[in-house]
Amino acid sequence: MGIKQNIEELKSKIPSEVTLLAVSKTKPLEYLEEAYKAGMRDFGENKVQEMAKKAESFHDDVRWHFIGHLQSNKVKYLVDNVHLIHSLSSISLLNEIEKSFGKANKIANTLIQINIGREESKSGILEENLYELIEAIEKCNFVSVKGIMVIIPIGDEESNRKYFRKTRKIFDELKEKEYKNINMNILSMGMTHDFMTAIEEGSNLVRVGTGIFGERNYNLGGESNE
Repeated sequence: MGIKQNIEELKSKIPSEVTLLAVSKTKPLEYLEEAYKAGMRDFGENKVQEMAKKAESFHDDVRWHFIGHLQSNKVKYLVDNVHLIHSLSSISLLNEIEKSFGKANKIANTLIQINIGREESKSGILEENLYELIEAIEKCNFVSVKGIMVIIPIGDEESNRKYFRKTRKIFDELKEKEYKNINMNILSMGMTHDFMTAIEEGSNLVRVGTGIFGERNYNLGGESNE
């Protein structure tokens, strides 16, 4: 099936209130154009330079999501290009986002990435360090947290549900509290192989790459987020 058919099939399965994010990392612009023509406006990239380059020569109404591990020295390149940063995971990164976006007098919309499976190979803040990060977020003037993102350990459906439920519980607990810079609106869980389970457990944003664009031809390394 082609990209258009893949998107139509996905949209027929996904409730209208759930955002489908096309993970377009490593994909050429002609693939993105096909997805755009099929109605996609949310695209996810995991390399700062690649995203900036694509944003420069693609449609202006696209919402670019940064979904990869974000290095502090690359934050400044996101200021004019990013709709949502999915990978806020440390106080040092938070401080860099605050500084870079503050210089431009712009607000950075972010998701806190939690390492829910406590995997050494994955980015994300550990649960026990979450409230320390939240305290630091509350002192910011140019960072707005919109929700949570997780990349769960590879497992079966039962294991997936366990991690999704654990994340949903944290999301719900934070949602009940009053914060200045945090509004729990987005729960980004689920990728090509587990997005339906994630939606059943409360996800309202799913990151799908292979399910839209097909198998990647090559692997540039790093953690998978689709």
